[in-house]
Amino acid sequence: MTTTEKQADIQEVITDLEKVVAEKPDNVMARHQLGLVYRQAGRSDDAVQQLEKAIELDNQSMESMINLGAIYFERGDYDRALELNRRALKVSPKMAEAHVNIGLILQQRGEVVQAIESYTKASQLDAKLITAWLNLASAYTSIEEDAKAVEAARQAVTLEPDSAMAHNNLAVALYFSGEYAEAQRHLERASELGYSVDARFAEALRAKTVVGE
Repeated sequence: MTTTEKQADIQEVITDLEKVVAEKPDNVMARHQLGLVYRQAGRSDDAVQQLEKAIELDNQSMESMINLGAIYFERGDYDRALELNRRALKVSPKMAEAHVNIGLILQQRGEVVQAIESYTKASQLDAKLITAWLNLASAYTSIEEDAKAVEAARQAVTLEPDSAMAHNNLAVALYFSGEYAEAQRHLERASELGYSVDARFAEALRAKTVVGE
């Protein structure tokens, strides 16, 4: 399917959903779906309007809160994104995804220790949620908790052996732990799986591997 065809399909869905919303303004699901499709189409302001309305109509609409929070995160409005994810948790305290999102926001604000707490909570609620482990690895690496970073990254690779990002994160964690040969293997696997490997990191790792031979 070409880009033009995809755009035409998205516009058709938008037209159909706009009709539903016009006929039934209180249809929360229709507004939620319309917000998602607007976002997919790059119409961020329209997406915000529909998702805000969905939440106004149903203050338990946690999926709308999560998706609206993602838009505000992309815009750099971390306070609003954090508020929305915390509201979602009040509706569903065991929503692991919201804990991951909160961790991302906190990490972006430089609050890494608090971010790790959120990622850890997410992993406890859903041990198979790979994003929790990926972000834990990244966060631990950023504060030089290298052993914990390796442990988290290994868990991500175990969960999804074909995840390019998981192999890359493990390669980085292993590098800082001084396990260069294994790091090289995982970096090569990440590249094979389509990951855009950082050239400077790859060169630094190659140099360490050569020295260690």
